[in-house]
Amino acid sequence: MYLTRSSISLDALLAEVSSPECGGTCVFLGTVRDGPEEHGVTAIEYSAYEEMVEGELGRIVAEVGERWAGARVALRHRLGLIPVGEASIAIVTAAPHRAQAFEACRYVIEEVKRRVPVWKKELRADGTEVWVDPSGRPTTRPAHV
Repeated sequence: MYLTRSSISLDALLAEVSSPECGGTCVFLGTVRDGPEEHGVTAIEYSAYEEMVEGELGRIVAEVGERWAGARVALRHRLGLIPVGEASIAIVTAAPHRAQAFEACRYVIEEVKRRVPVWKKELRADGTEVWVDPSGRPTTRPAHV
């Protein structure tokens, strides 16, 4: 299972990819932020068609193994309400060499952003809510919700 409604345990993901053959490990955490462009975000609510997302995430993870021999991936994406400062996605890759670990990690996050239909609704301090499509563009509401 790649989706979770619980906080993400980085220790558990590191344990999933640990291997004596892997000399490089790379971690990516995507956290909910409230920067100047976010207009007072307090949390993000993530939703998805879970079976479809699980399948696509599984394909992305399998592609890593095909592209980088010996590479391992652990991935979790949260659903539900996630406050500012908490991780919404965590990707841990391990590979025989550091360059492969970095490349695989970047590949996973870029493919997740490009291919995985996870919707997010920004909750703002002024009480407003804004749907953002998977590409990061604001929208009125997701088509499938």
